[in-house]
Amino acid sequence: MAEFITADMLSAFFQVLMIDLVLAGDNAVVIGLAAAGLPRDQRNKAILIGIIAATVLRIIFAGLTTQLLQIVGLLLAGGILLLWVSWKMWRELREAHERDEMDANEALADADLDHDGTVAGHRPRKTFAQAATQIVIADLSMSLDNVLAVAGAAREHPGVLIFGLALSIALMGLAATMIARLLQKHRWIAYLGLAIILYVALEMIYRGALEVWPVVNGV
Repeated sequence: MAEFITADMLSAFFQVLMIDLVLAGDNAVVIGLAAAGLPRDQRNKAILIGIIAATVLRIIFAGLTTQLLQIVGLLLAGGILLLWVSWKMWRELREAHERDEMDANEALADADLDHDGTVAGHRPRKTFAQAATQIVIADLSMSLDNVLAVAGAAREHPGVLIFGLALSIALMGLAATMIARLLQKHRWIAYLGLAIILYVALEMIYRGALEVWPVVNGV
């Protein structure tokens, strides 16, 4: 068994683990923020919808993405898309608002974490339909980001790819609140995850360019 575990596989495994941690936490904060403007009796329903939608979308995108990345040119396009995801994450980390993150974490935990007498009481009020729509749209984008990053990091290791996708689903369903609070407390984890996603994006662009080059030149 040991001879099948290579350094490249272990590197891919670590990259997938960090990507899942960071993007699951990011997804949880977005869901929490969208649900934070709801009355308490509707908040948990909206969060549950968000987690279920994220899970279903990850499964659908996993089946599509792994097939599509085999098409010449789409690996390059996927790398460019992931590069944009990296830039978006960088901007969010630089412009993170502690108040927003606290409201998101309070909504996820359904607890007054900052002891101000309210649970996510600083968010503007909204209807359940508005919150659910915001959550599903955010899940659509972030689930694609997650699957694309995991597929790029796993490369030729299908076992690592399956593990990464299963882990991302498990983290969203079981540990989203804990991870969101962990990333808020230890920002360096988020920056490390961002660096790995950037590396995966650049590697996908490089490998995609090598695939496209012979086609462009008619070789």
